[in-house]
Amino acid sequence: MAYLISKTEFNATISYAGRVERVRQQPIQKRIGGFGGVDGLSSYIISEGITHLVDATHPFATQISHNAILACQKTGIPLVALTRPKWEKQEGDKWCLVPDVDAASAALDQSPKRVMLAIGRMQLARFYKNLQHFYLLRLVDEPKATPLFPNHVIDISRGPFTTSKDKLLLTKHRINLIVAKNSGGNATYSKVEAARQLGIEIIMIDRPKIPDRRTFYSPEAVVHWLSFSG
Repeated sequence: MAYLISKTEFNATISYAGRVERVRQQPIQKRIGGFGGVDGLSSYIISEGITHLVDATHPFATQISHNAILACQKTGIPLVALTRPKWEKQEGDKWCLVPDVDAASAALDQSPKRVMLAIGRMQLARFYKNLQHFYLLRLVDEPKATPLFPNHVIDISRGPFTTSKDKLLLTKHRINLIVAKNSGGNATYSKVEAARQLGIEIIMIDRPKIPDRRTFYSPEAVVHWLSFSG
C-alpha cells in the first residue's frame, strides 16, 4: 500500500502502533506510537490537516479501528478500510472454529499435544492455563520476557512464508495442532496449506466484529477512492 501511495501525488503518513520492534522500511513518511484514544486521534487529524483516513490495520486490531470510526465521525473526514478477505475452509482442512482467543485457549484443555501457537506475542499469557503442551511460538520479535511455557521453542520470523518451509517446520517439531487467527491474505496462509497437506488440525480464531464501514480489498481500489473522493 505504501509503495503504491508513494507513486502518487498524495501526501501520506503511515502510522504504526509500535508493537513490532523491527518496523519495515517504507517509501513514505511514518510515525510510531499510539494517538491517545478517539480524542487524541481526532486532535491529530485536525492538527495535521488530514483529509482522508485509510484504516489498514490488522483485522484483529479492533481498538484502533473503532477509534478511527469515531474520530472520523467527530472530525467529518471520510474513512475507508483496507483489509484482506478471510480465509475460507477448503476440502481437506481440519478446522475447529472458535470465536476469540479465550475460546481457543479453552479448546486446548485436553491431553498434551505439540502445538504451533501462531497468535503473536501480545496474548501468549492467555494460554498459560494449558501448560501441558509443547508450544512452537512463531513471533516477529523476541518476547519482552521469557514465556512461562515449560516446554517451548521460539521461531523468530516474519512472513511471507512458503508452504514447503512451513511443512518442514511443522514436521521438524512434530506439530499435531495449530492455533491461528483468521488474518486472511497470502503472507501467512502457508501454514494453513501445510496443515492441510499434513493432516494437522487448526483451531481457527474468527475475526472480531467491527462496525460497518466502507471496505476495500486491494491497495489499487483505495488509491482509486482517494483519487475521486474529493
